[in-house]
Amino acid sequence: MERVKTGIKGLDELIKGGIPKGSSVLLSGGSGTCKTIFSMQYIYNGAQLFQEPGLFVTVESNAKNIMWNMESFNWDIKKLQQDKLMAIYRLKVSPKQAIENQIESELEVIESQVKEMGVKRLVVDSTTALGVLIKDPGSIRSTLFGFVDALKDLDCTTFLTAETENVKTTFSAFGVEEFIADGVIALYFTPPHRSIFVRKMRGTAHDKNIHPFDIGTDGINVKAKEQVLWEAIK
Repeated sequence: MERVKTGIKGLDELIKGGIPKGSSVLLSGGSGTCKTIFSMQYIYNGAQLFQEPGLFVTVESNAKNIMWNMESFNWDIKKLQQDKLMAIYRLKVSPKQAIENQIESELEVIESQVKEMGVKRLVVDSTTALGVLIKDPGSIRSTLFGFVDALKDLDCTTFLTAETENVKTTFSAFGVEEFIADGVIALYFTPPHRSIFVRKMRGTAHDKNIHPFDIGTDGINVKAKEQVLWEAIK
């Protein structure tokens, strides 16, 4: 099996060396659990360490703010952007218009960028922010399913982030994202401790324990040899 290394210290050890190529992985957690940092580091590592072009798609954040966050870890992203190894794109959707038509249009833009850059790694941050823009509650699940399913056709290895309530057994905002995705990685923050749990990963065996992680000057560091008790997570 061909795998895509995240390059995040300790994480690849938990998933037998990397994510199965072409998979879509849901990165879920409550506020402050570092979902965006994790997904940014995945894109940066791909470009910097493995020369794999990556596209970071944001629904809410300003691209400039994302760049500032990356630069706070001393990641030289400007050169990677100049070399067409990395790009940040803000999804252009408005709640004032029919979201389904806008998503279809934005998928075409994303596909165009993927082809132009030869993108191998893709991030969408976040499915939750996209879902709340859908006015009809009854169509949230079908619209998100169609969006994620269309992304799979791009032949990228994709991270999708999802904001959840601070409940350790909840892995998505709308109850559909974790079933669409091939993998689910849950992040927890019980101040001052952070931890990670690989909930599922289709096509490969994976570690089933909870492990602590911290944030250093170079980004995320998962402590793969240490474990956290399920009861310690609130």
